[in-house]
Amino acid sequence: METTNGDMKTIDGGEDTTKQKTAMKIWIAVDESEGSFYALEWALEHLFVHHDAKKESPFAITVVHVQPPFQPTYTALPVGPVLFATSGMRESVVKAEEESAAKILARAAELCDQHKIKAEYLVLRGNPKEILVEAVEQMDINLLVVGSRGLGQIKRAVLGSISDYCAHHVKCPVLIVRPQKV
Repeated sequence: METTNGDMKTIDGGEDTTKQKTAMKIWIAVDESEGSFYALEWALEHLFVHHDAKKESPFAITVVHVQPPFQPTYTALPVGPVLFATSGMRESVVKAEEESAAKILARAAELCDQHKIKAEYLVLRGNPKEILVEAVEQMDINLLVVGSRGLGQIKRAVLGSISDYCAHHVKCPVLIVRPQKV
C-alpha cells in the first residue's frame, strides 16, 4: 500500500522512497528605484528561464520590500522653529508608506505575472540593510537578489549601499544585479 504524507512517499513497511522535496528559497528585494526593478526583471528572465508554469516550481520566490522607519527631521541648531511630528502627521506618513509599499509590490506582481512566475510578497519595516540581513538568516533563505544603483565609491561610502552591505553580511549567496550601461 502506498501512502503520501506531505512531500514524503512511503510504501508498506514505512520505508522512505523519496527524499523530502524542499524548494529553494529565493528573495528578491525591491524598492522604488528602477535598479531594483531591473534586478527583479533580470532575475525573472534569467534564473527561471526553464520554468514551466504548469508544473510545481522547485523555487519559493518572495519579493521583499523593506519600508524604512518614519524619522521626523529635527534641527539641531537653535535658529527658527523646531518641527515635531504630531500623531496625526505620523498616521499620515504611515498611510503614505503603506500606499507606497502597495504600489511597489503591485508593480512587482505585474512583472511576475508577465513572466508567469508565482511569487509571494512581503513588506518588512526597519533599516533595509539590517532587516534584510536579519530576516534572510531567520528565514533560512538560499539566495538573495538585490539591485545596484551604480553608486560610485564615494557616494557608496557616504550613503551606504544596501547591496554592498548585504554582500558582506548575509550568510547566503547574494546576487547583485547591476543596471545596464546606456
